[in-house]
Amino acid sequence: MTGPDQPPAGQDRLPVAGGRRTWAWLRRRLGAQWTGVTWAALVGVLGAATSVVPAYALGTLVDRVREHAPASALVEIAAVIVVAAVAGGVATGAGTYLIGRVCGHVLADLRERTVARALSLPVTTLERVGKGDLLARVSTDVASIGKAATSVVPSLISAFLLVVLSLAAMAGLDWRLGLAGAVAIPLYVAALRWYLPRSAPKYAGERRAVGDNARLLAESMQGVRTVHAYRLEQRRLHDIHQASHQVRDIAVSVFTLFTRFVGRVNRAEFFGLAVILVAGFLLVRDGSVTVGQSAAAAVLFHRLFNPIGMLLFTFDEVQAAGASLARLVGVIDLAPAAAPAAGGDPGEPADASIRLSGVHFRYDGGPEVLHGVSVDVAAGARVALVGSTGAGKSTLAAIAAGILRPGGGAVRVGGVALPPDRLRARVAIVTQEIHVFAGPLIEDLRLARPGASREEVRSALAVVGALEWATALPDGLDTVVGEGGHELTTAQAQQLALARLVLVNPPIAVLDEATAEAGSLGARTLEEAAAAATRGRTTLIVAHRLTQAATADRVVVLEHGRIVEEGTHQDLLAAGGRYVELWRAWEAHTPTSASRQAPQRANLVRTPERSKS
Repeated sequence: MTGPDQPPAGQDRLPVAGGRRTWAWLRRRLGAQWTGVTWAALVGVLGAATSVVPAYALGTLVDRVREHAPASALVEIAAVIVVAAVAGGVATGAGTYLIGRVCGHVLADLRERTVARALSLPVTTLERVGKGDLLARVSTDVASIGKAATSVVPSLISAFLLVVLSLAAMAGLDWRLGLAGAVAIPLYVAALRWYLPRSAPKYAGERRAVGDNARLLAESMQGVRTVHAYRLEQRRLHDIHQASHQVRDIAVSVFTLFTRFVGRVNRAEFFGLAVILVAGFLLVRDGSVTVGQSAAAAVLFHRLFNPIGMLLFTFDEVQAAGASLARLVGVIDLAPAAAPAAGGDPGEPADASIRLSGVHFRYDGGPEVLHGVSVDVAAGARVALVGSTGAGKSTLAAIAAGILRPGGGAVRVGGVALPPDRLRARVAIVTQEIHVFAGPLIEDLRLARPGASREEVRSALAVVGALEWATALPDGLDTVVGEGGHELTTAQAQQLALARLVLVNPPIAVLDEATAEAGSLGARTLEEAAAAATRGRTTLIVAHRLTQAATADRVVVLEHGRIVEEGTHQDLLAAGGRYVELWRAWEAHTPTSASRQAPQRANLVRTPERSKS
């Protein structure tokens, strides 16, 4: 979703919200915290007011000394200063806490909404922009806003209130002293008007450059095998080097601009203090104000140097946080995966059969990759999808699992076209891209079914043949795995994914090359685990090893997004068509004895299929 002030999404990155939309979102979130905002404002005003009292007391002290007042008068003034200092410290601390609390709630809401929307984005959107930009937004940008929310914003609000009350206090001494103090305001405003238009694009560009750099790093790390396979190390390092230099150059230009801004602020301070001193001298000479009042006005203005500097000098961090906020709101405003048109309750499926009829699909305006494909999988049957790289097998599997929505055609379970959430509740997919979550092994498995007992987890592991090695780990099922923990082999990680499938216990399973990364040694073990995990379930298999197709009830051969053959393994071999070509090519890379006796060696030579195949 893009508003009138929001640029549309580019082809290589997620959109960024415009200024009006960003501030509208922030106002709405602050409005939801109106009680906390009100208390923070009241306590902040109290803290700023008590900070003004010592300057008034100093002016009074000067006049008392000139009048040769007794020492007891000085004690009273000292007592007032002490009470004001204590009250001001308490109020300032409380105000900082309340402001930080409000900002913390807003930041938590922002983070949760961003992650929730990111998880609901269409897969095609993430594939187009890459994961790096999104990761930079939910990490670097959130950190930038968090720093501003916890340290900059409370100080900024306190400084603003102190400036306003100090100017009011100067006007209370004498309106001409207040006017003299206000003379510096246009100079401060002029400095800001010079700085902001120049810095805002630079900060936005810096955030984009950081996002691009993060994207390059993430892609290089995630695709490190491809980088090594095609000897792309130097090219990727060059690209990362160029992106890092761009970030550095923008940061240096931002700092240079900020230094020039500081010079303008210092000139405004010098001019303002000079006007106060000259005006005070003239008013004292005319008898309009006392020396103490003039001194108090000068002290009040001088004490504004720090808060005004805080207001002005933190604009770089505010600008950076504002640019980050716009990037996050841009993600929040993205349209989630399209929901089907309301048409009432479609009813309950009659059985666990799944039918894909007339399915068309294209990735983000690209060429069509599926051309009216129809596949029927009867309840409890096993159907294998085979074909060369790019045939459309993985795309069809993702549509069957409800991950992708077809551009045309329908997916029906038990004769019923289910909405995506209900479809995903009945169909579970296991792919070759397995992630082991950091934490105890048993909790990794319970992600599939949070309420699973220890015995249910053990049973699921036993089904896929993983119980023996899992219990042999240093702490058994409580062994910490994933990043920073015990490292599992690729075959073990895929067995965990199959065990999760057993715990979910869906009526329909989709295996998208779920045993592809095991290598020759673990192939048979994983194929047996996959067969055990899907026993009794309707199963659609993207077969990377043709031994899987040979054991399926039916084989569907895809080429260029169309079905060219289908039937049993024996029927297709007898037909002498495309399947025979694939079978012979597979056997040519697999020893004859292995093809009959050791299917685990069928993947000795294999080109991985792309994610969009």
